[in-house]
Amino acid sequence: MSLLYQIFLKDGAWLPLVKGIRVTLEISLLSLLGGTLLGAFICFLRMGKMKILRLFAMGYIAVVRGAPVLMLLMLLFYGVLAQSDLEAITVAIIAFSLHTAAHVAELLRVAIDASDYGQVEAARTLGFSKWQAFRLITLPQLIRMIRPVYQSTIVNLIQWTSVVGYVTITDLTRVINNMASRTMQPLLVISAGMLLYLLMSYAVYGLFALSDWWEKRQKAGEEM
Repeated sequence: MSLLYQIFLKDGAWLPLVKGIRVTLEISLLSLLGGTLLGAFICFLRMGKMKILRLFAMGYIAVVRGAPVLMLLMLLFYGVLAQSDLEAITVAIIAFSLHTAAHVAELLRVAIDASDYGQVEAARTLGFSKWQAFRLITLPQLIRMIRPVYQSTIVNLIQWTSVVGYVTITDLTRVINNMASRTMQPLLVISAGMLLYLLMSYAVYGLFALSDWWEKRQKAGEEM
């Protein structure tokens, strides 16, 4: 216990850890938001009628999904956006948003292809608009189908952010690395870092489980 106190608590040693966690969560959450919105747009282009836009979306998905996210991050930070005034965290959010968008776009495309289009045609026959049919029939099906993979995408995103130290960002991984070097206790410190990442990951699974429980409770209440 004395060793743990010396490493993680003495003289405010926990403060950099808190800051590192905050940076990791900030990049993850903003990238998830940006990546989801951009992914939906890319999916729209991918399934559209204009061939040139479909080809662009297909190429984007193929290239970005196949490229290591670290390479994309370094390409933007040291190349494309090197002369810009953007902060490193902003560049990281852009990079992870672009990477997440490719995965989300493909996830949505597969889910849409797997949905029951016959129900949409029936709704259109009954006078529903395209938007009403999508919102009331297609969208609920999509949400149910993509949830397991989408929550894994979120967890993967949190793990991907561990490379942002390569572009001078002090996230949780970099704080752990610095702390391990300073204390000369790499086994203990890195194990603690892994535990923190596990806690963040399982917090995501917990939120989805809580959402499922709440949805089931709402349905049970409606049936009564």
